[in-house]
Amino acid sequence: MNILTRISLPLLACGIMASPAMAQDEERNPFTGLYISGTVGVGWNGDDSNDTVVFDTNRDGNFDNNVNTILGANAFSPGFCNGSSSGNAPGNCDNDRDRIDYSARIGFDVQMGSAVVVGGVVEVNKNDSTDGTSAFSTTPAGYSFNRKLDNAISARARVGFTPGGNFLVYGTGGASYARIKHGFSTTNTANSFAQVNEDKRVWGYQVGGGAEVMLTRNISLGAEYLYSRYNDDKYFVAIGPGTASPTNPFLLNGGGTNFRPGNTDFGLHAIRATLNFRF
Repeated sequence: MNILTRISLPLLACGIMASPAMAQDEERNPFTGLYISGTVGVGWNGDDSNDTVVFDTNRDGNFDNNVNTILGANAFSPGFCNGSSSGNAPGNCDNDRDRIDYSARIGFDVQMGSAVVVGGVVEVNKNDSTDGTSAFSTTPAGYSFNRKLDNAISARARVGFTPGGNFLVYGTGGASYARIKHGFSTTNTANSFAQVNEDKRVWGYQVGGGAEVMLTRNISLGAEYLYSRYNDDKYFVAIGPGTASPTNPFLLNGGGTNFRPGNTDFGLHAIRATLNFRF
């Protein structure tokens, strides 16, 4: 995020100083019309320091149960961590990773009078930042979930203000339809594990804002912040008997257990540099 900020803001400032004066003189409404854009930036996940894993031991669709041993003790007393793990204890967790965010889009704006710009944009984007959650049982064993935005198709409105003719600041918001890519791993070799709805598309929304400056009659450069949030409540992992004995904690309440990350709201941030071509 810091790297992109150091890159995009100076570029935007240079664009303001370097844009030809005739861009404002020759185009009374430079932000009216169809445009296509490409963006690239840095994406990261929101605060998930209190991440847990939740369980449905009777498979009634409610993830509100504890997994207990045959003696009634909490089988997950070692706890959880907000990251991916390849080990059997919370100390083995890796932090979530910030990754590249990129998109392509097409939009249309109308400059109303001398100052107000309204429009809409349709975008396809991908965010490679990862979000992990892990749980640890007394066996001992570790169970690690991770997810990232495989792709999203979004439609947003834009409302902006152009104080200087060739410079635009705007807010944006709308709906998004995304495929969340899920992954699961465990050191438990006794039970069986099956991912359910791992590739299902989910709905969400996006809000953000940015700035854009015309460099030539057709080309503009910008910087943008965008927050995306998706309702990722369809995914879970179904645990079966495998080679485990009937006294296995996952099997005590009916032969199996479902579990998933406790936070089903998947939030993503992105700061982007944008390059736009206006027809």
